[in-house]
Amino acid sequence: MSEIHTAATAPVIRRAVVTGAAGFIGSHLAHALLHTGATVIGVDRRDPASDESAASNLAVLHGLQGYIPVTADLVDCAIDPLLVDADVIFHLAGVPGVRPSWGPQFSEYVRSNILATQRVMNAATRMRVPRLVVASSSSVYGVTSGGPSIESDRPRPASPYAVTKLAEEQLCLAHAARAACPTTVVALRYFTVYGPRQRPDMFIHRTLHAALTGRPLQLYGDGHQRRDFTFIDDAIAATIAAGTTPNDTSIINVGGGTSASLIDVINIAQSLTGRAIDVRADTARSGDVLSTRADTRLAEATLGWRATADLPGGMRAQMRELAQSPYSAAA
Repeated sequence: MSEIHTAATAPVIRRAVVTGAAGFIGSHLAHALLHTGATVIGVDRRDPASDESAASNLAVLHGLQGYIPVTADLVDCAIDPLLVDADVIFHLAGVPGVRPSWGPQFSEYVRSNILATQRVMNAATRMRVPRLVVASSSSVYGVTSGGPSIESDRPRPASPYAVTKLAEEQLCLAHAARAACPTTVVALRYFTVYGPRQRPDMFIHRTLHAALTGRPLQLYGDGHQRRDFTFIDDAIAATIAAGTTPNDTSIINVGGGTSASLIDVINIAQSLTGRAIDVRADTARSGDVLSTRADTRLAEATLGWRATADLPGGMRAQMRELAQSPYSAAA
């Protein structure tokens, strides 16, 4: 974790299952939970012995007491044994990314984001796990007016990826709505999470990488697209709080509550590094919306959570990690 912390007090969780534990958010979440004293069963289909990205993300967990790694694919593995005595499932596993979802890989999005989630919810019900927190996305809102998105807004996903994330959260909520289901669900709609170990295809990573290495930065669109960027420590604090909040099944935005343009990100990266970035303009990509911004009043009311990191400070933490990591710097 970086030096930036949120004000929220992390609730105590005794035993948690984190799916997608070898990912960006999953590895940070597992790390934070272990430091609260929880036992963490970390499930991911990527084997760190053969997947360099997974190994890099999981390196921070080496030697930490209470971490139980499981390499398994949720689509076909036995899930019930993983959930024995679990207080909460943090279901973060899935295939990310807007652009690839338009092509032949869409079947993998359906497999990992929908079919695997169906199996997880069925298992959670059988094993009577009290709470499941599922990772949704701000992309489910689609094209907006530019103002803050409220959880009650009508979803209008603008990409196949966003369609699968909406299906994933709604599938979990449908299970939880059944009278016989013992598992309550909190669906967190994350708004552009960034920070150390962020995926190399994400804009802040690409921008900092370009500034540090002198390589060109591919900019899709005119750079005036605005995003509600959420620092990883803030996202993790909200996620842990969602694991124990007494509120029943709900959808909650997790965002910084403000927005910045892609040009703002470029300018901050140039200021932090003292280097000019060679920007190569390209056409906008299908499915990329012009603006995202979270209304976070529900998160404040139900989770007692509010984002505290500012974008320059968060990018500074990410830049330090990127500059020190051979894997990240070479991405």
